[in-house]
Amino acid sequence: MPAAHRPGLRVGSGITIPESELSWRFSRSSGPGGQSVNTADSRAELVWDAARSAVLSPIQRERLLENLSGRLVDGVLRITASEHRAQLRNRDAARARLVAVVGDALRPPSPSRRPTTPSRGAKERRLKSKKQRTDLKRLRRPPHD
Repeated sequence: MPAAHRPGLRVGSGITIPESELSWRFSRSSGPGGQSVNTADSRAELVWDAARSAVLSPIQRERLLENLSGRLVDGVLRITASEHRAQLRNRDAARARLVAVVGDALRPPSPSRRPTTPSRGAKERRLKSKKQRTDLKRLRRPPHD
């Protein structure tokens, strides 16, 4: 589907970022491309203002801003892609990267580990095997007089 006809960027968990909240900048890429590197603006930069986005609930916004605090500048997330020679492929790569970054940031934290204690049977089996090992090593020793 061409980029102009996409309703938005589907991030998952029922969130779709509308195209109106995304802005693009293009510049010359420093990667492969031969003579066309100096003439084609193939590097794509996708900019999304996460702090002012209308699609996020307050809880999602708080989680996103907390998890991406190192990547955001004034609440704005920038994703760049310049690994391909074609601008269209770099645009698709930037979109995919934005989906992955936002999806990971919005994922709820996993529950903390509850410490458990070994069962009585497990303790007894461990001590029994240790005793067997000790007896075996004792048998290998030279006898005392």
